[in-house]
Amino acid sequence: MSSKEQVTALLTLADIQIGDTRPWDIQVHNEKFYDRVMADANLGAGEAYMDEWWDCQKLDQFFERLILAKIQDKINPAKFIPHIIKGKILNMQTKHLSKQVAQEHYDVGNTLYSKMLGKHMQYTCGYYEKTKKLDDAQLAKLDLVAKKLMLKPGMKILELGSGFGGLAYHLAKKYKCEVTSYNISKEQVAYGREWCKGLPVTFMETDYRDAIKLSAKSFDRVVSVGLLEHIGHKNYRSFLELAFTMMKDDGIFVLHSIGGNKSKWSTDPWIDKYIFPHGHLPSITQLGDAIDNLWVVEDWQNFGPDYDNTLMAWHANIEKSWKDLPQYDERFRRMWRYYLLSCAGGFRARGMQLWQLVLTKPGRPGSYRRPVLK
Repeated sequence: MSSKEQVTALLTLADIQIGDTRPWDIQVHNEKFYDRVMADANLGAGEAYMDEWWDCQKLDQFFERLILAKIQDKINPAKFIPHIIKGKILNMQTKHLSKQVAQEHYDVGNTLYSKMLGKHMQYTCGYYEKTKKLDDAQLAKLDLVAKKLMLKPGMKILELGSGFGGLAYHLAKKYKCEVTSYNISKEQVAYGREWCKGLPVTFMETDYRDAIKLSAKSFDRVVSVGLLEHIGHKNYRSFLELAFTMMKDDGIFVLHSIGGNKSKWSTDPWIDKYIFPHGHLPSITQLGDAIDNLWVVEDWQNFGPDYDNTLMAWHANIEKSWKDLPQYDERFRRMWRYYLLSCAGGFRARGMQLWQLVLTKPGRPGSYRRPVLK
């Protein structure tokens, strides 16, 4: 059977046709596309899309169908076995390797992110329980995190992974807390420092692991939003131990992360190469093993479908603003579109989740109740 016949048969399982006109059907412009897909699976499909070898009107719907039909499980090129083994055996998130994602992704340009993310500059999932608007959902997410932390004015907060500084700004401005934040992205730290001028916020442009140099139990609260995906499975336990060491005995730790339904040891090869080098999504088992006999899990909330809404809003913002981003070429645009819409389809198909955990130390008195946003 030829590569074209194999790809056609696989796509048919997901109700996707080649050359048809439904939004999720694909149009192939280069016959080499089929060999590339069979040889390299999503890496080949993604690179072929970037090279304009094929198109799809609604990539998010295309990926939703692929994931629901589990097509990825049916294409598993042997050439990726070393990639998987390396991810399982080696620590791909050492201090040295962790710098790559900051340089290649988070430092790609604050102008791009300012056009995409909305006024709160949140590069993590919004909370859409009571809204359909991105900015309102991101503000709701910030308040959800704050309320889970049960803050009081003057509290000292350790933030592991600051993003652009939006959460630190919110906690300092609205809740009158003092925030110390760690981030290795030069561009994000510069943005955050400018944004938080005059507030009790300190940005440390260094690896989160350097927070161990501070005094033990010096923080009332610890929070991490969107960093765990870059920690690596070999570092989950040490990451959680660091937070445990730095937090007071009666403190609260809120951990916000994308999660996967299945334990894996490496990420998708296309995502690894072009978007998040050395990233890794934890499973419940992997994260649970890291928590075991250390933290008390007070709450574990999942609002994964909200990431579909968030990603589609980001995509709409980028498409609307593309004329204002002349420094990026068409290949980058197609790469970015493939990234945002493939992830949107993944969340819509429930192949990925968005978790918020509330963790406390054993012996903390009283019951914890999940707050309700008004």
